[in-house]
This record gives sequence, structure tokens and C-alpha cells, in this order.
Amino acid sequence: MESVLEQIIKSRDQMSKGHKKIADYIIDKYDKAAFMTASKLGKEVGVSESTVVRFADSLGYDGFPELQDALEDVVKIRLTTLQRYEMAFDKMANKDILSKVISADISTLKETLELVDQEAFDKAVESLLNAKKIYVLGVRSSYALASYLGFYLNLIFDNVKVVQNDSMSEMFEQIVRIGKDDVVIGITFPRYSTKTCKALEYAKSKGATVIGVTDADQSPIIPYSDVKLLAMSGMVSFIDSLVAPLSLINALIVAIGMKKKDGITATFDALESIWEEYGVYNKGVNNDK
Repeated sequence: MESVLEQIIKSRDQMSKGHKKIADYIIDKYDKAAFMTASKLGKEVGVSESTVVRFADSLGYDGFPELQDALEDVVKIRLTTLQRYEMAFDKMANKDILSKVISADISTLKETLELVDQEAFDKAVESLLNAKKIYVLGVRSSYALASYLGFYLNLIFDNVKVVQNDSMSEMFEQIVRIGKDDVVIGITFPRYSTKTCKALEYAKSKGATVIGVTDADQSPIIPYSDVKLLAMSGMVSFIDSLVAPLSLINALIVAIGMKKKDGITATFDALESIWEEYGVYNKGVNNDK
């Protein structure tokens, strides 16, 4: 699928003079255009706000905000961490950062609810329930998601391996025996990990079922994914917000838990006895109550 920049470049020669001005500015400064209003972009290139709106419409977008979303996706992938920090510093300076970040997370949760495919979600649950072995893989910031998912899956199943990612060779050593009865969950969000892509490519070549947890159909792991679970990742300054992906993972864990009720009840009963015996959890009492 074409990125918005590829789409603009491809269509430029057929555009009107005003639209060419907008196209040239976006192609050259997409990182700035992604965070401009239609009015500000129009002033910057010397056209009216309505011309900017019509430009977005001509590309097939439902208004300028949808075009902005597409540009933000490009920014998330292409900008370095330093560039993102500098851009966000200008954008967020002297703003209510707490309110802005939480509001942005709420927005990504709502978008994810509309984006997620229930059929794909159900297929992912069934694949995991029937897997001979489950591998969970994510690197860099996505490793936090992989580790969290692996922790809870290990309470439900006895066949789960969270793949450590110190080096590419070590990753392959951990999944070398993967086969057609196994399932691998690969998690990656912008900026996408090359390690994750290569590991999922290998898993796919061995006939394993691949569940890709990512943010868009343009993600590089989609070609290797038998099941795709999409969740929005917001860009907050130099970090990526993984609130929505974590919520999707929570739903996956709960759905599996509901299917494995009898087994989980017995496991948790045994674990409670162990936790009690070894004092795993603090059971202090608040005497003020």
C-alpha cells in the first residue's frame, strides 16, 4: 500500500497550480506539515484554507485531519529520535503536558476499538489455545509488551517462551526448532524492528502460525502474519505511546483466560498456596481503617 508521500508524488503532475504548491511543501517538509492546521499550511504556501481541504479530498481523504493522520504515520517511521524530540519540544512547550498526553492516549484507545478486527482477534485466541508451543517476540520498547504478555500466558499455559533479544543470532537460536504446530506472536511498532521482521520471516518459512501485533497494514511484519491484530501507537514527543497495544494484549489474555477457566482455577489455587507460604505478596493491614 502506498504511503501518503508516494501518493502525492505520483499525483503531483496532474494537480492544479495551488495543489502543486501544497504537494511540494508536504514532500519537502512533511514533518512540519503533519502538525499544521489547514489554515496554517495554507498561509505557509500561499493558498486558502479551503484549497488545502480540497487538496486532501482530491487524494481520497475524508478531510484534512485524515490526511494529517497519514502524515503522522510517515513521521513516526522516518524521523530519528532526536528529530522527534526537537519537533515535539516546539509543539508541546508551555502546554499542559499531563492533560495532552492522557488525552492523546484516550484518543488512540478509541481509534483502536474501531480498528481492531473481531474475527482476527477470535482467530488469534483459537490459534493460541491450540498451539503446541507459543513464542512471544518483541524488541526494544515492544519487549515490555512481549514480557507482559508472556508473564500472563505462562500462568495459563505450560508451553510459552518469551524470546530474549540480546542479539540476532541468539534470537534465531531460541526459535530454531519452531514448527508448523507452533504459534509465534510478533510485536512491533514504529520505529519498526528489523530483528522482529527477520525472526517472523523465519518462523513463517518453518510453517508456524504468525500473529502480528502492530499498528497498520503498512507495517513490515504484515506480509509474514497469518493473523494481524492492529492497535494504534501514538507518538508522544520522543516516545511511542503503547497504551492501546497494551489494552489489546489485556483483551487477548482475558479472552484466553475465559476459554481456559477450569485449568486456570486449579493453577491459581495452587499458586495462592505457594505465594502464601513464601510470603510473595505483602499482606500488611492498614490499622487506620
